[in-house]
Amino acid sequence: MAMVATPVYASSIATTTAKTTKPLSRSLPRSNLTAPNPFSLRTPSSLSLRAAQTTRRPVVFASASTAFEVDQAPASAAASKVLPFRIGHGFDLHRLEPGYPLIIGGINIPHDKGCEAHSDGDVLLHCVVDAILGALGLPDIGQIFPDSDPKWRGADSSVFIREAVRLMHEAGYEIGNLDATLILQRPKLSPHKETMRANLAKLLGADPSVVNLKAKTHEKVDSLGENRSIAAHTVVLLMRK
Repeated sequence: MAMVATPVYASSIATTTAKTTKPLSRSLPRSNLTAPNPFSLRTPSSLSLRAAQTTRRPVVFASASTAFEVDQAPASAAASKVLPFRIGHGFDLHRLEPGYPLIIGGINIPHDKGCEAHSDGDVLLHCVVDAILGALGLPDIGQIFPDSDPKWRGADSSVFIREAVRLMHEAGYEIGNLDATLILQRPKLSPHKETMRANLAKLLGADPSVVNLKAKTHEKVDSLGENRSIAAHTVVLLMRK
């Protein structure tokens, strides 16, 4: 004969008829087991739902000629997550003023104005550095190489990009491809684009076929179109080695 299971924690059973509901006169015996409290359940320590506390610690950046620290926030710990690829975007803009050289992509471009900046004002390299740092989840170029630090005054921007590339390789990534757009009214960059692209690929240690460079005017609109400034956008794809 099949046995019917009796609920462990029931104290009484009510029988329902068509007219009335009456409790049975006899209560079932209680179990010696204590009913679990759903609000007191604890997960094992290995499965704790509470996020581990992280402490702020300085991250040390170093290049062939420099060593410096950046106080990195705990949120940047996400950068340590291993992903098959990472994408970063960079943007930079500089004023154009007489008396400064116009250096783009490490190439000196003949012009009557150049970028007013703390370093050499290379808008393309600054933009690429920010794109790589952004893909890695690291602080931006202004935090790592602050313009308040006199040691970066007039610095060659190739120093910045080599440091970004070092950090990229240290994290286990390499350039998948890079696409950059320069925006300026004058001078025309068509005669210099291939030289700039080749030099950028060399600095990145990447094949020139994965480095693309475009140049646009701003149709004489605002400071870019009035030849008072120059800007650049860069998107970079980093691939896991």
